[in-house]
Amino acid sequence: MQSKKTSIDVSHIAKLASLPLTKEEEELFSKQLSSTLSYVQQLGEVDTKNVEPTAQVTGLMNVFREDSIVPGLSQEEALKNAPGQHNGFFKVDSIF
Repeated sequence: MQSKKTSIDVSHIAKLASLPLTKEEEELFSKQLSSTLSYVQQLGEVDTKNVEPTAQVTGLMNVFREDSIVPGLSQEEALKNAPGQHNGFFKVDSIF
């Protein structure tokens, strides 16, 4: 396997993300990102032409429950402890 050395401008990325980094952090993150990209590059070299695409591996199909109607709170119960109410609705301060 051939490995390409990738230079990553961590200070530029940090500036774009508005992250204040020290020089030590920039050096650390540069090493970590280079290592991660190197590993991803190795994964790209794996021969997968005989591997069937997989969306999920558990074999489960539809794991959703059936929809069922269950009784909820009445309007009176929902508003019972509300600090403010108006015409059957919660009353809240305006936000502009």
